[in-house]
Amino acid sequence: GSEELGTKLVIAGSKVESQEVVSCSKGSNFSVKNLFFNVPARRKFLKANSTELSNILAEFERIALVHPEVAFSLYSNDSELFNLPVSPLRQRIMAIFGKKLNQQLLNIEVNTTMVKVSGYVAKPETARKKGAHQYFFVNGRYMRHPYFHKAVMEAYEQLIPAGEQISYFIYFEVDPANIDVNIHPTKTEIKFENEQAIWQILSASVKESLGKFSAIPSIDFDTEDMPDIPVFEQKVTSEPPKVHYNSDYNPFKVSAGGGGGSSYGRSKVEWEELYGGLTKASKMNNPMPEPEMEWEETAAGEDTPVWDEKIEATMPSMASPTLYANEPMMEKGNQHLQFKGRFILTSVKSGLMLIDQHRAHIRVLFDRYMIQIQQKQGISQGVLFPEILQLPASESAMLQSIMDDLSAVGFDLSNLGGGSYAINGIPSGIEGLNPVELVRNMLHTAMEKGSDVKEEIQNILALTLARAAAIVYGQVLSNEEMVSLVDNLFACPSPNYTPDGKIVLTTIKEEEIERLFK
Repeated sequence: GSEELGTKLVIAGSKVESQEVVSCSKGSNFSVKNLFFNVPARRKFLKANSTELSNILAEFERIALVHPEVAFSLYSNDSELFNLPVSPLRQRIMAIFGKKLNQQLLNIEVNTTMVKVSGYVAKPETARKKGAHQYFFVNGRYMRHPYFHKAVMEAYEQLIPAGEQISYFIYFEVDPANIDVNIHPTKTEIKFENEQAIWQILSASVKESLGKFSAIPSIDFDTEDMPDIPVFEQKVTSEPPKVHYNSDYNPFKVSAGGGGGSSYGRSKVEWEELYGGLTKASKMNNPMPEPEMEWEETAAGEDTPVWDEKIEATMPSMASPTLYANEPMMEKGNQHLQFKGRFILTSVKSGLMLIDQHRAHIRVLFDRYMIQIQQKQGISQGVLFPEILQLPASESAMLQSIMDDLSAVGFDLSNLGGGSYAINGIPSGIEGLNPVELVRNMLHTAMEKGSDVKEEIQNILALTLARAAAIVYGQVLSNEEMVSLVDNLFACPSPNYTPDGKIVLTTIKEEEIERLFK
C-alpha cells in the first residue's frame, strides 16, 4: 500500500541534493553530520564533543517529554542512547530519567477556562541541592519561566530545606492568542497574558497535590474514624468529682522501727547516695585531658576519619615554627583560643585576629587537592561494595568529559552501560561521604557552568573535596592543632579568602578594642 512508501531527502549546505521515493516503515529518520562545515565562524564556537552531545540530548529529552504518543530512538556514533516506545506520560518520564522516579511523582491536574495545568511534582523528601529535573511546557513547547518556578517552590516552602530544588514536569494548555513566544531569541521564555492569575492556580494545584498525598499534615474531618463527641442532654445531671484521702495519715506519728530505734511514717532518704552523686559531678567538671584522636572502626565497619589523620597531612611539623611571607606579626609564645567551636582567636601585633576554622581548612585543602589533580597524584581508595550511579543520557554524555579529571583526583568509575556507572574507588580522605551524591554534584556544577575547560572542572573537584574533608564547626582543637592550621593557612598564596570568595579571617584593631572600654 501507499503507507509503505516514503521520501528520502538529502540536503547539504542548504541545497537539496536529491529527493526520491523509497520503501520504508511509518515514521521519520534524521541523520545529521558535519554540522557547520561551511560556517567556520560558528564551528569555532563549538565546545567539546561530549558537551555538544549533552546539549543535543537535553533538547531531545524536551521533545520526547511532550510527545509520549511518538516512539523515539537516538544513536550517536552507532551506539543507541535512547529507545523510547509509545507510552503514557508517566512511563515516558521514567524511560528517560529512570524507574526510581515512579515512587517520587505526585499527579497534578486542574482545568479552568483560563488554563489547563497537568503533570507531576516530586515528593518533598526527594529534594536535592543540584540536578533536579525541572520542566515547564506550554502547548507542547518547552519553556523556562522563573515566575512560575517560584509558584511551585513556594508550595514547598516549609517542606524542604532552603536552597534545595525539587523535580517537576508541568504542562500548561492555554489559548495561543494569550501567550507571546517572541520575547527571547531562543523562544524558551514565554509571556502569558494572565500571569498572576495562573500563578495562583499553579500554586494552589501543587499545594492540593501535596496535601492530598499527606505531604502536608492537615486535620481532616471527613474521615470515618472521627473522635466520638458525646451528645448534650439537658436532663442528665453531672456528679461533682469526689476527693479521696486517708483520714488516718499523720506525718508526726512514730512507728516502731528496726534496730531498737524509731522512725516516722515517711520513707527514709538515702543521704549517702546523694552525696555520692555530688562527688561524681565535681569530677565531671574538672577539665579532661585532650583525647588522642585516631582512625576508629565504627560498628558498621566503616573507617571514620577523625582529626589526626585528616589534618596531619596538611600540617607542618611542630618542631620548628616557620614564618611565612603572608603571616601577620604574631605575638611571641602565642596561645590560640577556640571560640564557640568555630573561630580561632589569636593575638597579632595590630590587635585580635579571628579565623574561621572550617573555611581556613578549606583554603588549605583546596590548594593541596589542586596540586594533586594537576599532577594526577590523587590517591584512590577501593570500596568494599561498589556504589551504582544511574544517570540520564544527557548527564552520562557530560560525565565522559570529566572522567579523566575524576580519575586524576582518585575516583575509579566503570561504565556498566545504559547510563549506569559503578564507583569502585574514591579519593582517600573522604570516606564518610556519599560518593554517588559527590560525583552527581560535580557533574551538575560542570553542566551549569557549560564548561569543558579542564581548569574549571579541576576547580570544582578540588573545592568539593576540600569542603567534604575540612574540619567541621564544633570540632574541638588542641593548641598544637590550631597553631598547625594557622601556620598552614599563612603558607597559602591567598589566605584571606576561600576559593569561592568567602572571608577566612578578620582582625579587630587594638584601638577598636580600647574604644569598647571607654
